[in-house]
Amino acid sequence: MPYIKSAGEPKGCLFCRVARARDDRRELVVHRGERALVMLNRYPYNPGHLMVAGVRHAASLADLTPAERQALVDAVILAEKALAAEYRPHALNLGANLGKVAGAGFPGHLHVHIVPRWNGDTNFMPVVAETKVLPESLTRTWSRLRKAVAALAAGTGREAARRAGRSRRPGRVVRRGGRGRGG
Repeated sequence: MPYIKSAGEPKGCLFCRVARARDDRRELVVHRGERALVMLNRYPYNPGHLMVAGVRHAASLADLTPAERQALVDAVILAEKALAAEYRPHALNLGANLGKVAGAGFPGHLHVHIVPRWNGDTNFMPVVAETKVLPESLTRTWSRLRKAVAALAAGTGREAARRAGRSRRPGRVVRRGGRGRGG
């Protein structure tokens, strides 16, 4: 396993390297914008675990320009919609770890994690043995989300949402003002 063999401190900035790279499949980039990108986490907590990062190396929201902040938020929204359309999770975890002490693997480059959640997925962020079984390959997840993001970006998100009805994962999306438990 490459992840285990590469244990230790990461070399260089993952997000800067991915921003420069052009092979989106290899880098697991599902959306690339001028100021922000959306990519799969290579070591996901759940299927569809995405990361959104600015293209420019910046450690915090305060370090971004207003246009970069807006691009980051827009990319988070796009990722959220793509996950809802393609995977229909019951909920999402959305978060950023600012700084090494907070748990950031790449503390110098702000990035936001978007983790889909389903009722009963109690193995979220496993601590014991750092192992998780995923029901889908990263390549398959990349293909599904890349298509969903492209449909949403092209304004044909309804088609992506319609396809989500055939998803292998059960669930429903609860919109604001809709019925549902919790919050």
